[in-house]
Amino acid sequence: MAGLRMGEGILRRKPIEHIEATEVGEGPRLERTLGLWQLTAIGVGGIIGAGIFTLAGTVANGTAGPAVLLSFLIAGVASAAAALSYAEFAGLIPKAGSAYTYGYAVLGELAGWFIGWDLLLEYTAIVAVVAIGISGYFSFLIDEMGADVPAWMLGAPGTGDGHRVDLFAVLLCLLIAFLLNLGIKNAARFETVVVVLKVLVVLLVIAVGVFHIETANYSPFFPFGVGGAFTGAATVFFAVFGYDAMSTAAEESKDAQRHMPKAIIYSLIISMVLYVAACLVLTGMQNYKDIDPESGFSTAFKSVGLGGLADLIAVGAIIGILTVMFTFMLGVTRVWFAMSRDGLLPRWFAKTHPTRHVPTRVTWIVGVASAAIAGFLPIGEAAELTNIGILLAFTVVCTAVIVLRYRHPELPRTFRTPWMPVVPAVGVVFSIWLITFLQWQTWARFAVWFLVGLVIYFGYSYRRSELARR
Repeated sequence: MAGLRMGEGILRRKPIEHIEATEVGEGPRLERTLGLWQLTAIGVGGIIGAGIFTLAGTVANGTAGPAVLLSFLIAGVASAAAALSYAEFAGLIPKAGSAYTYGYAVLGELAGWFIGWDLLLEYTAIVAVVAIGISGYFSFLIDEMGADVPAWMLGAPGTGDGHRVDLFAVLLCLLIAFLLNLGIKNAARFETVVVVLKVLVVLLVIAVGVFHIETANYSPFFPFGVGGAFTGAATVFFAVFGYDAMSTAAEESKDAQRHMPKAIIYSLIISMVLYVAACLVLTGMQNYKDIDPESGFSTAFKSVGLGGLADLIAVGAIIGILTVMFTFMLGVTRVWFAMSRDGLLPRWFAKTHPTRHVPTRVTWIVGVASAAIAGFLPIGEAAELTNIGILLAFTVVCTAVIVLRYRHPELPRTFRTPWMPVVPAVGVVFSIWLITFLQWQTWARFAVWFLVGLVIYFGYSYRRSELARR
């Protein structure tokens, strides 16, 4: 009987009507201030950044060559299928937590717990990876200016002679935590302005770079084989799903049921168009062997005699990639907030600021944790922490949208995923397929994090969750 009760317990689902009731009931709440274009800016800010300014060069140079274009397209197809599933859920359950909340409502408490637990690590690691990517452009600018900066502060141990800590990346993580603690309204205004500047920089790169393309650089198109393009897709995947983190802000949207689905779709379309054009320019300007893995566009423009524009691109990259950090730190803090409000983690973490209505405690914890990862791990090791959990989250969301459509077809949906169940099924297949390209070390780290989560769930969350108390 005890085993039967436990089996029922881990499958208990949070009723959708109860999820909506939490906004008007007791407990910590977030303030609804974000409009459609602010949400879209947060989504674009999360998608465009390290993918263009860092990962495009990294994957082109060592994994896919000119086929990095296909890497982004493959990742984009998988991401689009998941995006449509997220859009349906965002209109149906406009609450903080994103994939965690959706999984909890449809697949049960244990599934929701593990998606949330994974996202805590994945999003935090993404913030750190992006901070390291910005630091690469910072180093480029230092070299260009001929400044004499101590080597110990320019990178994590093992990344260069005398490197001890990536101090610039550490400071960036703490800066984003500070901005988020100012309140979502002020933080979103900053994000919107910076996203506009970033898009303008990318458009400038494309408009100028297209006149310096040498078609010979596209040959061979698959220098690492077709498999290299797919391996590259698994690597760049985290650069095309910023809308996932943006959807965690649903509870802070003025009209989430109408605006969230639109913002998810708009942000992905805008970003993929810019990604494709930027990859064509980068691999056309330089042979893939000569592309700098850390500051690809700046060095590419410098190689064709446009040093001044290269410096501008470096500055734009530093400013623009900040928006990715903003989106994913926003995401992890809202997932943590939602899990704590549900009782799966201590409710102390769900405490919000009395006037700013933001979860200040978890924001500073995430800021410090991401700073530690960014300061002391090389970008490759940090990036390996990011992909598997996100792909699993996509798998869960795409599965859950199918289950809920057939379990409760009568629920009012402001957006319906088209071609059900084909589109979400494509998202599941692509996500699982991309997982198979990840390194065994990634699986090992994930297994350790999974086991830690298992201990915490059965040792604490199972008996203390809001549903267990009810």
